[in-house]
Amino acid sequence: MATPSYSGSPYSSWMRYFSPTANHRRLGLVCLGVGVQQGELPVVGPRFLDHHVAVVVTRGRGWFSHGGRPPQPVTAPALLWLVPGVEHHYGPDPRTGWDECFVDFTGSSVEAYTDLGYVTPDRPLVPLSGTAGVQHVVDGIVRAARRGGPLLEVEAAAAVHGLLVALRYARAEVSRHGDAVMDTLARDALLPISVAEHAARLGMPLPQLRWAVRRSTGEGVKEYLLGIRLSRAKELLARTDLPVAGVARRVGYEDPAYFSRLFSRRVGMAPVRFRAQQSAGRTPPTARSRR
Repeated sequence: MATPSYSGSPYSSWMRYFSPTANHRRLGLVCLGVGVQQGELPVVGPRFLDHHVAVVVTRGRGWFSHGGRPPQPVTAPALLWLVPGVEHHYGPDPRTGWDECFVDFTGSSVEAYTDLGYVTPDRPLVPLSGTAGVQHVVDGIVRAARRGGPLLEVEAAAAVHGLLVALRYARAEVSRHGDAVMDTLARDALLPISVAEHAARLGMPLPQLRWAVRRSTGEGVKEYLLGIRLSRAKELLARTDLPVAGVARRVGYEDPAYFSRLFSRRVGMAPVRFRAQQSAGRTPPTARSRR
């Protein structure tokens, strides 16, 4: 991404700030600013903010202090989370500088992303495995900002959701293709076995399995498995004429009444109603769709 250079300055800097309206904020997540900087950047802080900022260091090294704690070394690629109301202070090594991009954001959805483990206020310095995906999202916000227009605020807000996903994948401990534990768990999700039996099949203690799933998804094992099972159940209900009991067995539940209660609680309607809703105006399922 090209950035303008400023004469007499040891670094280059480009940034834009946005002022979303009350209607934009109803989206749940809005972008307040974006920037790209390179070189021997000045030290930031100590300061406090009233919103979140994701600072992604793409090249170089430096230091980061958060919440008044002693500075920690930063080596690219790395993510610095700046969170509302917490003092932060950081800067690159003056001998080498660093390259960074940043996105300012806020909104009610941040709480949900935090609960799911995408935003980690308790872990403000996060090593990354790479930054290509993150930079692609930031490039998109920069292009939108330069282009301007009436869709800018909504386009930038949508990009913040993409940024949080890209940052989740960029963490050093997360693989886009999943690790062996998550791959196996997803493959076996429809088997009619307990969480403890899943752990045994994986050859790991139950607490370790819970930790692995929480780290990767931000959810518990049961919730993760339930999501996979219900997604498959929806496909079967929409595309086949299997009875509800047959669908329940296909996704790991021997008791159709229990399956129906789970489905109704998560989806908001009973399986038979979901099928009727999806089938309205469509050709009835054929024998081929039941295969």
